[in-house]
Amino acid sequence: MARRLIHILLAATLLATPLSAQSGSDPQQGTAQSASPAMLVADDVTVTRDRVLTARGNVEAYQGTTRLRASAITYDEKTGALVITGPITIEDGEDVVIVADQAELSRDLQNGLLTGARMVLNQQLQLAAVEMNRVGGRYTQLYKTAVTSCQVCDDGRPPLWQIRARRVVHDKQARQLYFDDAQFRIGNVPVFYMPRLRLPDPTLKRATGFLIPSLSSDSQLGTGVKVPYFIKLGDHRDLTLTPYLTSHTTTMEFRYRQAFRNGRITFEGALSDDDLQPGDTRGYLFGSGRFDLKRDFVLTFNIETTTDTAYLTDYNYSGKDRLASAIEVARVKRDAYVSLRYTNFRSLRVSEDNDTLPTNVLDARFEKRFFPRAVGGELRFSGSAHAHYRESDVDTDVNLDGIVDGRDVQRVNLGVEWLRSWTLTGGVRAEASLGVEVDAFSVSQDATFPDNDASVTPQGQLTLRYPLVRHSGDGSTQMLEPILQVGFVGGSDLDVPNEESTRVEFDEGNLLSLSRFPRSDRRERGQAAAYGVNWSRFDPAGWEARLTFGQVVRRQSALDYSETSGLSGTTSDFLLAGQWKTRNGLALTGRTVFNESFDVAKAELRGDWIGKRTTIGGSYVWLGEDAAEDRAFAVSELTLASTYDLNRNWTASANWRYDLVDDRAAYAGAGLTYNNECVSAKFSVTRRYSSSISVEPSTNLGFTVSLRGFSVSQGTEKYVRSCGKRAK
Repeated sequence: MARRLIHILLAATLLATPLSAQSGSDPQQGTAQSASPAMLVADDVTVTRDRVLTARGNVEAYQGTTRLRASAITYDEKTGALVITGPITIEDGEDVVIVADQAELSRDLQNGLLTGARMVLNQQLQLAAVEMNRVGGRYTQLYKTAVTSCQVCDDGRPPLWQIRARRVVHDKQARQLYFDDAQFRIGNVPVFYMPRLRLPDPTLKRATGFLIPSLSSDSQLGTGVKVPYFIKLGDHRDLTLTPYLTSHTTTMEFRYRQAFRNGRITFEGALSDDDLQPGDTRGYLFGSGRFDLKRDFVLTFNIETTTDTAYLTDYNYSGKDRLASAIEVARVKRDAYVSLRYTNFRSLRVSEDNDTLPTNVLDARFEKRFFPRAVGGELRFSGSAHAHYRESDVDTDVNLDGIVDGRDVQRVNLGVEWLRSWTLTGGVRAEASLGVEVDAFSVSQDATFPDNDASVTPQGQLTLRYPLVRHSGDGSTQMLEPILQVGFVGGSDLDVPNEESTRVEFDEGNLLSLSRFPRSDRRERGQAAAYGVNWSRFDPAGWEARLTFGQVVRRQSALDYSETSGLSGTTSDFLLAGQWKTRNGLALTGRTVFNESFDVAKAELRGDWIGKRTTIGGSYVWLGEDAAEDRAFAVSELTLASTYDLNRNWTASANWRYDLVDDRAAYAGAGLTYNNECVSAKFSVTRRYSSSISVEPSTNLGFTVSLRGFSVSQGTEKYVRSCGKRAK
């Protein structure tokens, strides 16, 4: 150890001639190195009379962020050159590693010539060259170069793909690779030639240039290609333009993104001239944004618009048949919430007329809670205001859909509620609440309802829970919790239209609610009781199960509930909901409502299984026929989606949606993906069977290939090709 320290001090003394300090960086030379001299460490160091230093054995040299390891180094003070004997490894910062056989470098390791060299960028891209020249610490020139991100085997097998070039220049500062006389090869087979080529190195996140192209074939649009072009407009904004050309359409897709100090925005869309609607310019625009305002307020917005009802479906941009554009200012705190929101809706359904739909909606809401010591519990104040407007000015039902064409509605709701809970003798849990609500409505452009109406609604409830827990000898734990709620809601029904509570769900989340209508334009009235039971089991084998059963009983029936809601009449349907999870990744969730005759009004079942190589997800939905919910026929639909890892590189996927009532498929798709350390390829085929006046069934084929190594890492996954011997 003492001998090695002496060698270090000797080398440091010899190399200690100061470099001239630089206050900045030369744009042609890159970032200035530190003014500190290079440091040399070795097992054995000798110095001749003419001040030539030779270091051997575990030789390491340091200069700024550059570190060099070699078998031997000879340094001549007169010329300032380092002659290095390999094997040589140079680590230039965190992202560049150079390996060479021989080298001659300047004393600061920033300039010089290397032979038999290979450079690795960001542990992804390899550049092997006969000769490498370093210039100013910024540029690295490689001659007769092979570039690839694939595993390179020693048995002579070529990599899956490679780029051969007469010369490659790596600009460390700009993080770019420049190719002269580039030839792209698959294996050893030349595919195409480019005299000049520029690509980003793997450390660069954003750079102007072409992105990964994709091929597609659509039964309506024909076969075409998409070639995205990314434009860096600055450090905080960019634009991507994607021409999409087929025999039936000329389309320009775009995406714009910008980040601000206090927020961000994103817009994407497309413009098309196609044969589906000749002479019309078609397109769409989707946008979203978020900004942090003063006093913890947050502004969010989203924009959704299109030129016609079929465009999004024709081009597979979105499956939405109703678009919503909105802007909202909100603030959320531990004990307070306030929100103001405007929404504009637009329906793409042929059966709906946007002039007679409430397309413009205003919502305001606030909540505030306190914890008074005098009475205990929680005191909660709330208020909301809502207004929706139709573009039509007609005050009658011209289109005979049961709704006045131009009806506009405004409402204000104010409330105060006190809540408290106790644990009684024997472990019974009691929860009580008392409150009062004030509702005021205004209806215009509808002669069938009064212009104004208002009411005061007192309400209260008491809920009793009796949780029982049992620990079995096999290590399992069970919990049984009977529940009983009694409640009262006063006041009388207002003479206002039902505009917001036309769809009601009865589930375990609102079993104990005093009103199960989703909005405040409707309320349950009178005396009511709800009873049920929760059961759960946790098994030491790793599985767990939960069940909820319940029913609601009223003194008077709720007339505004539809038959399939499960809540009509004085006695609701039975609610049954459950969940089952296992250790091996299987999960089942189901919910249904049924009457005493076991007639099912609604049911849904969801199942997922995540295995080592397989994932499967599926769902089944049943909705009974109900004219009150605009459902002339029952809905029975099955959906499946799955992926299967054929091996560590190949993955197959499939998805399918089937309409059991019509006995036909609604949608089907399949895909095959290949990933390894240097390439990613995906093939997909989808078939949409749905049709309408404006939408035709279509089939789409897609194919995308991307080369890894010329962009940032796409994840933590690792794909390494084996270099073992091939079977004969």
